[in-house]
Amino acid sequence: NNAKYCQCISRRVRRERRGLIINTLRSLRSLRESLNKNKNATIWAAPLQHHNTTTPQHHNTNKQMKRIGLLSDTHSYLDDKIFKYFDECDEVWHAGDLGSIKLADQLEAFKPFKAVYGNIDGGELRKRYPLNWRFQCEEVDVWMTHIGGYPGRYDKRVREDIRANPPRLFITGHSHILKVMPDKKLNLLHINPGACGNYGFHKVKTLIRFSIDGANIKDLQVIELGD
Repeated sequence: NNAKYCQCISRRVRRERRGLIINTLRSLRSLRESLNKNKNATIWAAPLQHHNTTTPQHHNTNKQMKRIGLLSDTHSYLDDKIFKYFDECDEVWHAGDLGSIKLADQLEAFKPFKAVYGNIDGGELRKRYPLNWRFQCEEVDVWMTHIGGYPGRYDKRVREDIRANPPRLFITGHSHILKVMPDKKLNLLHINPGACGNYGFHKVKTLIRFSIDGANIKDLQVIELGD
């Protein structure tokens, strides 16, 4: 019975992982199709890449370009592999539900760090980080918040503001579901990096890495942390 149970769980994990990969590929395909129709668009995402053992060996020498490591929903757990995958990033951004001050301190000591607090974060984290963080990175207007929804289903808390004054890049967390998708009406790119902590229903822990080069968002990579 134990063997059958383990086989059942293994099949379920494989199905969920395949589903995650398929959904992400669809999101990136939709983004490329959108940009092919709009030749003046400046947002571009690279084909999906999975990184399991190695990281690029070339350091960023273009001072006008920033490489960003994006994560969310750590829930007090910080996988050591995150430091390897984000080692060559210029900044690390966290989309909320950090979970602990200790974790935040580790990330702040590692790289220039931006974060918003999430619904599970306590008073100390809420004093340190904002609910919404809207800022300029190079020539890209960025809005990061933990609970914000996604194109077609924006959370009611942000819906009016995002329609009245849309950013170029809208980052959220909370759902534990990785998403990369454009909003063609508002001409923005939405990214949710999924969850990289141990708490939650997700079976695959994910990160996202990308570059901002002037007004361009490019070289987007999805990273699976594995077990």
